[in-house]
Amino acid sequence: MTTHRTLRLLSALVLATGVALTVSGAAANPQPPAGKGPPAGKGPLGKDKAFANDRDTFHFLLENHKDIKRTVKVLKDGVESLTESDKPAVAKKIQEHVPAMYERLKSGNGVRYWDPLFAEAFKHGKKMKMVIEKTAKGVKLVETSDDDAVVKVIQAHADVVSKFVEKGFDEAHKKHPVPDKGKEKK
Repeated sequence: MTTHRTLRLLSALVLATGVALTVSGAAANPQPPAGKGPPAGKGPLGKDKAFANDRDTFHFLLENHKDIKRTVKVLKDGVESLTESDKPAVAKKIQEHVPAMYERLKSGNGVRYWDPLFAEAFKHGKKMKMVIEKTAKGVKLVETSDDDAVVKVIQAHADVVSKFVEKGFDEAHKKHPVPDKGKEKK
């Protein structure tokens, strides 16, 4: 009799534990109901056909950051940078990435809006001028503006891109401040 009662108690405990785990797992990892998302081609990637390719190119460059060499010269109205790699596949991705991001700046169709510096750059993209020159191993870029506040954003962005080259994903997961944001001019 005691064994039978013990088995029933154990069974009830196992069942209760299983139900509790199932309920807590569902609450911790909610899933949208099947078929409730936007129609095909109408979600974020559907509206921005280039997004997946641009993201994949950026991730490739972050993964291969140790194979990239970058120098930046600060100009009074922006920056001049040279970003290259001795590895042809990496050089090709650099040559794809830079013009793609310039197109995003011109169109206002930005990325990384969760990062304050990038949000600010895309906000003022139409005030930026870029001269992109492909080199044998990458890209030479001159990025300038006539707006002093935008020049500071350009220079801060160049610094962050250099950190991406130095640290890869470790830097890409960080937020970056907007220069002089919130400071009053005296």
